Amino acid sequence: MNDVIKLLQSHRSIRKFSDKLIDQETINEIIAAGQAAATSSNVQATTVIQVSNPQTRQKLAEAAGGQKYVESAGAFFVFCADLKRSAQACELQGGAFSQGMTEHFIIATVDVALFAQNCTVAAESLGMGICYIGGLRNNPVDVSEMLNLPENVYPVFGLCIGYPDQDPEVKPRLPLESVLMQETYDADQLEPGIAAYDEHIRAYYRSRTGGKKDSCWSEEMRALVGKESRPHMRGFLQSKGFTMQ
Repeated sequence: MNDVIKLLQSHRSIRKFSDKLIDQETINEIIAAGQAAATSSNVQATTVIQVSNPQTRQKLAEAAGGQKYVESAGAFFVFCADLKRSAQACELQGGAFSQGMTEHFIIATVDVALFAQNCTVAAESLGMGICYIGGLRNNPVDVSEMLNLPENVYPVFGLCIGYPDQDPEVKPRLPLESVLMQETYDADQLEPGIAAYDEHIRAYYRSRTGGKKDSCWSEEMRALVGKESRPHMRGFLQSKGFTMQ
């Protein structure tokens, strides 16, 4: 196993950061690493907004459900799926932007995820920690207004980056055989993999919390996918021009 794979397999979410500052040159290097990620058809549909104003970060933390590490991280960014730039390029060449295509939405959203993960790996390679903030989608209208996001741009998630002030264990993942299948999808692999993982993750939670948390993955999935999740997002995306045609 080489150093890159070791780094990737040692990822933890960090929610407590030290006061050590990150200089802008380092931040620029991290974002440039994000730009180097794969991008479908060279659309480059990601815009990153670095938020340094303490008052704005406080408001974003509140919009994300009171996640205080949005305020305390060395740097905070909002990653946006951006079709406005490519639409403008299209129109500069005399074309007409085809509004609301589902494929364009998928391209932009996947581009953002790839870009952000490159930033994550770059930051972790420099001894920093990160935490994704999907909670911004709790209040996407407020976030969009705070950041002045135009039509055809939406906030996918936030990203905290900073120097860790904690050393949590690596959270175990599903067994490899549950996610790596050969030739075709084999549903028979699912149940035994889930059962094994439930035991593993329950032991992890007990260890990490000193016995205060006693739950498993399937219980978490029942709570997450067994109910509606941010149903407001459909209307919000439509209001921003993502009508999914």
